[in-house]
Amino acid sequence: MKYLSGLNKKELSGKTCLLRVDLNIKSLKDHFRIDSILPTIKYLLKNNSRIVILSHRGRPNSIDPELSLWPIAKIISKKIGSDIKFLPNFDFKKNKDQIDCDEEHKIFCLENLRFLPGEEKNSNDLAKKLVGLGDLYINDAFAVSHRKNASIFAITKYIKSYAGLLMEKEIAGLTRATKNPKKPLVVVLGGTKIGAKISIVKNLNSQTKFFLLGSSILNEIKNPKIKNIVKNKKCLMPKDFLEENGKYFDIGPETIALYKKIISEANTIIWNGPVGMFENKKYSKGTAEITNAIIRSKAFKVIGGGETANFILNRKMNKNIDLLSTGGGAMLDFLAGKKLPGLIALEKYAGQ
Repeated sequence: MKYLSGLNKKELSGKTCLLRVDLNIKSLKDHFRIDSILPTIKYLLKNNSRIVILSHRGRPNSIDPELSLWPIAKIISKKIGSDIKFLPNFDFKKNKDQIDCDEEHKIFCLENLRFLPGEEKNSNDLAKKLVGLGDLYINDAFAVSHRKNASIFAITKYIKSYAGLLMEKEIAGLTRATKNPKKPLVVVLGGTKIGAKISIVKNLNSQTKFFLLGSSILNEIKNPKIKNIVKNKKCLMPKDFLEENGKYFDIGPETIALYKKIISEANTIIWNGPVGMFENKKYSKGTAEITNAIIRSKAFKVIGGGETANFILNRKMNKNIDLLSTGGGAMLDFLAGKKLPGLIALEKYAGQ
């Protein structure tokens, strides 16, 4: 895999770079993914490159103004102090002419790629049209790299392709935590994606001292799919919990104390998914206590999942984290040992 960080100014100067990022943001107040891509944008501008931002937003069935990238482009523009030329249609010839002839703008942003059916179909035709807009392709969208989409996978067959600064950081952090972690490794698994938990436990079992499970696992205790988790001595189920009408919403004080002790003894920590229904203040203590324990730890820490990241960012507790991953499903797949299509494409094709 080739990395953007390996290119010098001579190789980037005057080039138009197609920058695939993940701007799949529900609330315009959520700037986590926006802030995460700013180093790559600034790096390209510093090296005299022009940028065409490519992204998707939501799952539209057709053109949906509510899912336009225009308001997000305005936020990025304000953050970097440079005006962005928005390209609202998919007339690729016209867009190419605008990019080539516009001397005023250094950054352009194409409209939501999922307005085009070819994006999720991994269309070679769409990929070729996108390639026609630039000289180099940079994938900085780790969070979407578990999807085999045209702007993630097919595009790399037709243009020199590189992993962006954020992508490089994500890969390095997750690789360090999973491939040869400093032990003991402790994995905290919350949230409700039971299938993902099973795959992660199977993949990381040999290297992990303990898997600390959140309260939601108790709601699936009769699910035959999790019998291997229940039987696995490394998988610690909550000893006590907050329960209401037969549903489990948070871990209890005894479990919190046990989990905090184990976390304090870890040298590597991976955390994905809140351990309770933190949205309700009544059930937020478990997640808050686990967060505090992980933040205080001197271990190498990798944390991800949209809800987990939001919990930490909203409380401004992200300063002592080695990697706060932008990936939800992509991080889960990586932890499960699955090959991500976006990474396969960068390794296999890269414009061959």
